Amino acid sequence: MCKSIFLSELGWKPFFQQQLSLDEWETVHTARVMAQHRSQLALMTESGEQNLPVTANMPPLTVGDWILLSQTNQFVRQLERSSLFSRKAAGSKVDSQLIAANIDTVFIVCSMNNDFNLNRIERYLTLANEAGVEPVIVLTKADLCDDPAQYVQQVQQLDPMLMVEAVNGLEPDSASVLSSWCRHGKTVAFLGSSGAGKSTLINTLQGSEIQQTGGIREDDSKGRHTTTSRSLHLTPAGGLLLDTPGMRELQLADCEQGLDTTFADISLLAEQCRFSDCQHNNEPGCAVQLAIANGDLDERRLNNYHKLNREQAFNGATLAERRANDRAFGKLCKAYQKEKRRQKNG
Repeated sequence: MCKSIFLSELGWKPFFQQQLSLDEWETVHTARVMAQHRSQLALMTESGEQNLPVTANMPPLTVGDWILLSQTNQFVRQLERSSLFSRKAAGSKVDSQLIAANIDTVFIVCSMNNDFNLNRIERYLTLANEAGVEPVIVLTKADLCDDPAQYVQQVQQLDPMLMVEAVNGLEPDSASVLSSWCRHGKTVAFLGSSGAGKSTLINTLQGSEIQQTGGIREDDSKGRHTTTSRSLHLTPAGGLLLDTPGMRELQLADCEQGLDTTFADISLLAEQCRFSDCQHNNEPGCAVQLAIANGDLDERRLNNYHKLNREQAFNGATLAERRANDRAFGKLCKAYQKEKRRQKNG
C-alpha cells in the first residue's frame, strides 16, 4: 500500500475541484486512473493505491482520468476532462480509441537515426494541437548521433516557436533539460514510435528502472515494443509521467483544428490564394505553390498536409456514420421495448 499523498501531487487542479457539488465534497472521494487493464483500473487516491473493477455502467475511461468514488469505493461518476488524446482504432475497426486524459504537456519522442521522420512528427503534433496540449519535441540518442544540431534544425523549420530538445536518454544530466515540464503536479505524456527511447527517458527522469527497455534493430534502426500498456508514474520531482506503447499506426480523425495549428504556415499562405477554394495543386494564383517554387515551403510538408487532411476527414466521416448508426439502433431498441410494454399492459 502506498503512503498517503496530496491530490495536488496527482495533478488535481481548480478545473476539477469546481466540478464537485457541496454534497459531493462530503459524500465522495476522488481518484485518478494510473493504469488501465482489461477488467480493472489501477487508481491512486489520497489514501494510496487501489483497484476498481470495470463494469458495464461505467463510461469509457482512460489513463489520466479523474473519477469520484463512494465511501464504499464504488464508481460514482467521471469528471470532465481538461484534455483528451484519442485516435481512430488500429486496423479496420470503425471506432475511436482513448489514449490519455488530463495531460499538461506531451513529449513527442523521436530518435536521431534512420527512423527520424518529419511526417510522423507532424502527425503527433496534429494530435497534440487538437487536444490543446503543449507539445515538446524530444530528439533522443544524441550519444549515437554525429550531428544532433542538424536534426534540431529540421524540426525547428516546421515551426520556429516549437520547443525542441536533443538529449541522451541514458544520461541524467542530459535529460535534466526536460525537468521544467515535469514539476510538481504536472502530467507529461510520452508519444512516439517503438524504439524512440520513451521508456529509457522515463527511467532516467524517474531515477529508477520502472519501465522495461529494449534495443533497436540494426538493419533499419526501428525499435522493438517494450511498453505494452499505458501507465502513470510519480517522479521524485513531483511530476507524473505517462508512457504509451509505440504507435506506428496513428490514424487521425476529427482533427481539423489540430491540422490548422500544425500547418499554420500553409493556412496563412492559403489566405493569399486567388481562389478561396484553391486545392494548392495547379490552380492559377496559388500562393502555396508559389512559396514552394520560391523555396519558402517544403513540398514534402504540403504533401503530408494533404495526406493528413484526407485521412482525418475520411476517418471523421466514418466515425460519425458509426455514431449515427448506433443512435438509430438505440432508438429502435427503445421503441421495441416500449411497444412490448404497451402490449403487455394493454
